[in-house]
Amino acid sequence: MIRAPRLPEPADFDTKVRRPGARWLSEHPQAKRPKALWTPYTPTLADGYRNLCGYAAMLDPTGGTVDHYLSFANHRSQAYEWGNYRYASATMNSKKRTLDDTVLDPEHVRDGWFEILLPSLQLRATDQVPARLRAKAANTLKRLGLADGERVIRWRRSWYEQYQRGGLTLDGLRAYAPLIADAVERASQKVGH
Repeated sequence: MIRAPRLPEPADFDTKVRRPGARWLSEHPQAKRPKALWTPYTPTLADGYRNLCGYAAMLDPTGGTVDHYLSFANHRSQAYEWGNYRYASATMNSKKRTLDDTVLDPEHVRDGWFEILLPSLQLRATDQVPARLRAKAANTLKRLGLADGERVIRWRRSWYEQYQRGGLTLDGLRAYAPLIADAVERASQKVGH
């Protein structure tokens, strides 16, 4: 995970999503899923997150989705609140489901809290994670499969191999998978010493 931006609410969000959403909620009190009024704002989130999944910290070539950090199942009133939206890959969004605030919020993560290990491509929390959040960081890695889940390792490997074959510069790797780029830089500094 890397620090995700807190994006300003779009000027027309209240009239196009929040208010119609509040009406929809009152008219559908038993609904299992909310009406996806936020969909037109997915590109706004994607742009703000530089198209990087807020949890995996990588570009998902298949595109991302709007994650409700506090799920509809547990926090209906947050379904149409801009401040509850995170940009995430469909894979991470489906893994997170109703974990809500038992996992770290991408907007609260700080630079240096996580690092990729080479050559395994596993993700680990660093000592920079505040002590009060270490258990939550460990839970996030485990529950979302971010540490060493097969899918996320394959995803990381695809970006790393593109870099190794020369298909991506280090700057390109940083744009698509910044934690892998950081790991490559750390490895090259070790070799240089």
